[in-house]
Amino acid sequence: MNKGYLKTAAFLGALSVMLGAFAAHGLKSIADEQTITIFNKGVQYQFYHVFALALAGILFKTYPNKLINVSGILFLLGISLFSGSLYVYTFKTIYAVACLNWIVFLTPLGGLFFIAGWVCLALGIKE
Repeated sequence: MNKGYLKTAAFLGALSVMLGAFAAHGLKSIADEQTITIFNKGVQYQFYHVFALALAGILFKTYPNKLINVSGILFLLGISLFSGSLYVYTFKTIYAVACLNWIVFLTPLGGLFFIAGWVCLALGIKE
């Protein structure tokens, strides 16, 4: 078992709930519906991959190999880049911060990290 991944997943799970509540209540007064939808997509994918990270942490006990470990790292990178870029994009949109226009290029990179994490997880489960 990888306790670091499990603790991080628990923390990021709590953060997902807090960000979801902020989207449901706090953003409504300062953002349009499309911006809230984008923010919620970040929360949604963060929450999905909290479970993926926890799964990697649990599977590491039975399959202690590099691929399982790398899958956890890739899930963390995916959360940071995919969800993080959508959160920053929301901030950029609300406050019209032009110098952050480049942030949209990180979102698909984060998605690639998610995909690679799932592939590594699958390959790391050996019979």
